[in-house]
Amino acid sequence: MHKTTMLLPFLTAGLLLSGTVHAQAAPGACPQLPADAGLTWNARATGDSQLCVAQRADGSEAFGVYISPKPSFEPARPDRAEQGQIDGQSLYWYRAEIAAQPGVEARETVVALPDGRSAHVWLQAPNAQALPASLQLVQGLHFGAGAQVAGQ
Repeated sequence: MHKTTMLLPFLTAGLLLSGTVHAQAAPGACPQLPADAGLTWNARATGDSQLCVAQRADGSEAFGVYISPKPSFEPARPDRAEQGQIDGQSLYWYRAEIAAQPGVEARETVVALPDGRSAHVWLQAPNAQALPASLQLVQGLHFGAGAQVAGQ
Protein backbone atom coordinates (compact mmCIF):
# COMPACT_ATOMS: atom_id res chain seq x y z
CA MET A 1 0.00 0.00 0.00
CA HIS A 2 1.25 3.47 -0.85
CA LYS A 3 2.69 5.18 2.23
CA THR A 4 3.45 8.77 1.16
CA THR A 5 -0.08 9.90 1.94
CA MET A 6 0.76 9.36 5.61
CA LEU A 7 2.68 12.64 5.35
CA LEU A 8 0.03 14.63 3.49
CA PRO A 9 -1.76 16.04 6.56
CA PHE A 10 1.59 17.17 7.95
CA LEU A 11 2.79 18.51 4.58
CA THR A 12 -0.46 20.39 4.11
CA ALA A 13 -0.42 21.92 7.58
CA GLY A 14 3.28 22.73 7.41
CA LEU A 15 3.17 24.45 4.05
CA LEU A 16 0.07 26.44 4.88
CA LEU A 17 1.40 27.54 8.26
CA SER A 18 4.95 28.26 7.08
CA GLY A 19 4.17 31.25 4.91
CA THR A 20 1.54 33.46 3.45
CA VAL A 21 -1.84 31.81 3.11
CA HIS A 22 -4.29 33.12 0.57
CA ALA A 23 -7.97 32.56 1.31
CA GLN A 24 -8.60 32.32 -2.43
CA ALA A 25 -5.84 31.42 -4.86
CA ALA A 26 -5.03 33.60 -7.82
CA PRO A 27 -7.10 32.75 -10.90
CA GLY A 28 -5.65 29.75 -12.69
CA ALA A 29 -3.42 28.74 -9.77
CA CYS A 30 -5.81 26.11 -8.37
CA PRO A 31 -8.52 24.19 -10.19
CA GLN A 32 -12.04 25.56 -10.21
CA LEU A 33 -14.11 24.26 -7.30
CA PRO A 34 -17.63 22.91 -7.85
CA ALA A 35 -19.95 25.94 -7.68
CA ASP A 36 -22.26 24.54 -4.99
CA ALA A 37 -19.60 22.89 -2.82
CA GLY A 38 -19.34 25.64 -0.20
CA LEU A 39 -15.53 25.38 -0.26
CA THR A 40 -12.70 27.88 -0.57
CA TRP A 41 -9.08 27.36 -1.50
CA ASN A 42 -6.21 27.96 0.85
CA ALA A 43 -3.21 28.00 -1.42
CA ARG A 44 0.51 28.50 -1.32
CA ALA A 45 3.01 28.65 -4.14
CA THR A 46 6.36 27.00 -3.46
CA GLY A 47 8.81 27.63 -6.29
CA ASP A 48 7.26 26.18 -9.44
CA SER A 49 4.61 24.21 -7.52
CA GLN A 50 1.24 25.07 -6.00
CA LEU A 51 -0.42 23.54 -2.94
CA CYS A 52 -4.21 23.94 -2.96
CA VAL A 53 -6.27 22.83 0.03
CA ALA A 54 -10.05 22.96 -0.26
CA GLN A 55 -11.53 23.98 3.06
CA ARG A 56 -15.04 23.82 4.43
CA ALA A 57 -16.62 26.81 6.19
CA ASP A 58 -15.50 25.37 9.56
CA GLY A 59 -11.86 25.36 8.37
CA SER A 60 -11.54 21.60 8.01
CA GLU A 61 -9.82 20.12 4.96
CA ALA A 62 -12.12 18.60 2.34
CA PHE A 63 -9.30 17.55 -0.03
CA GLY A 64 -6.01 18.75 -1.48
CA VAL A 65 -4.24 19.22 -4.79
CA TYR A 66 -0.51 19.58 -5.31
CA ILE A 67 0.36 20.92 -8.78
CA SER A 68 3.98 20.50 -9.85
CA PRO A 69 6.18 20.08 -12.93
CA LYS A 70 6.75 16.40 -12.11
CA PRO A 71 4.30 13.97 -10.48
CA SER A 72 4.59 13.88 -6.69
CA PHE A 73 2.65 10.59 -6.63
CA GLU A 74 3.25 7.40 -8.59
CA PRO A 75 0.25 5.07 -8.58
CA ALA A 76 0.83 1.43 -7.68
CA ARG A 77 -1.55 -0.95 -9.45
CA PRO A 78 -2.12 -3.14 -6.34
CA ASP A 79 -3.50 -0.07 -4.54
CA ARG A 80 -6.04 0.65 -7.31
CA ALA A 81 -9.51 1.10 -5.85
CA GLU A 82 -12.42 2.99 -7.41
CA GLN A 83 -12.83 4.27 -10.94
CA GLY A 84 -13.85 7.87 -11.30
CA GLN A 85 -13.24 11.02 -13.25
CA ILE A 86 -12.01 14.53 -12.76
CA ASP A 87 -12.70 17.26 -15.27
CA GLY A 88 -14.35 14.70 -17.57
CA GLN A 89 -11.29 12.44 -17.71
CA SER A 90 -11.54 8.81 -16.58
CA LEU A 91 -9.13 7.79 -13.83
CA TYR A 92 -8.50 5.41 -10.98
CA TRP A 93 -8.34 6.31 -7.32
CA TYR A 94 -5.66 4.53 -5.29
CA ARG A 95 -5.92 3.48 -1.66
CA ALA A 96 -3.58 5.19 0.75
CA GLU A 97 -2.89 4.49 4.38
CA ILE A 98 -2.56 7.01 7.18
CA ALA A 99 -0.86 5.28 10.09
CA ALA A 100 -2.07 7.77 12.70
CA GLN A 101 -5.71 7.44 11.55
CA PRO A 102 -6.50 3.76 10.95
CA GLY A 103 -10.26 4.18 10.32
CA VAL A 104 -9.86 6.92 7.70
CA GLU A 105 -10.46 6.06 4.04
CA ALA A 106 -7.77 7.87 2.06
CA ARG A 107 -7.56 8.01 -1.73
CA GLU A 108 -5.24 9.70 -4.18
CA THR A 109 -4.69 10.02 -7.90
CA VAL A 110 -2.64 12.03 -10.37
CA VAL A 111 -3.86 14.06 -13.34
CA ALA A 112 -1.60 15.27 -16.17
CA LEU A 113 -2.47 18.87 -16.99
CA PRO A 114 -2.52 20.42 -20.49
CA ASP A 115 0.54 22.57 -19.72
CA GLY A 116 2.66 19.49 -18.88
CA ARG A 117 2.41 19.78 -15.10
CA SER A 118 0.85 17.13 -12.85
CA ALA A 119 -1.82 17.44 -10.18
CA HIS A 120 -1.63 15.04 -7.24
CA VAL A 121 -5.15 14.94 -5.79
CA TRP A 122 -5.92 13.39 -2.42
CA LEU A 123 -8.82 13.11 -0.03
CA GLN A 124 -9.60 11.62 3.34
CA ALA A 125 -13.04 10.41 4.32
CA PRO A 126 -13.75 9.68 7.99
CA ASN A 127 -15.09 6.20 7.14
CA ALA A 128 -16.17 3.93 4.26
CA GLN A 129 -19.73 5.29 4.33
CA ALA A 130 -18.50 8.87 3.75
CA LEU A 131 -16.09 7.91 0.94
CA PRO A 132 -18.56 8.08 -2.01
CA ALA A 133 -19.61 11.65 -1.12
CA SER A 134 -15.95 12.72 -0.78
CA LEU A 135 -15.08 11.19 -4.14
CA GLN A 136 -18.07 12.86 -5.79
CA LEU A 137 -17.07 16.26 -4.41
CA VAL A 138 -13.48 16.02 -5.70
CA GLN A 139 -14.64 14.77 -9.07
CA GLY A 140 -16.31 18.16 -9.61
CA LEU A 141 -12.93 19.90 -9.99
CA HIS A 142 -12.18 21.66 -13.26
CA PHE A 143 -8.56 22.15 -14.34
CA GLY A 144 -9.32 23.54 -17.78
CA ALA A 145 -9.63 22.18 -21.28
CA GLY A 146 -7.50 19.22 -22.27
CA ALA A 147 -6.56 17.77 -18.87
CA GLN A 148 -5.22 14.23 -19.22
CA VAL A 149 -5.02 11.44 -16.68
CA ALA A 150 -1.56 10.10 -15.91
CA GLY A 151 -0.47 6.79 -14.47
CA GLN A 152 -3.32 4.48 -15.40
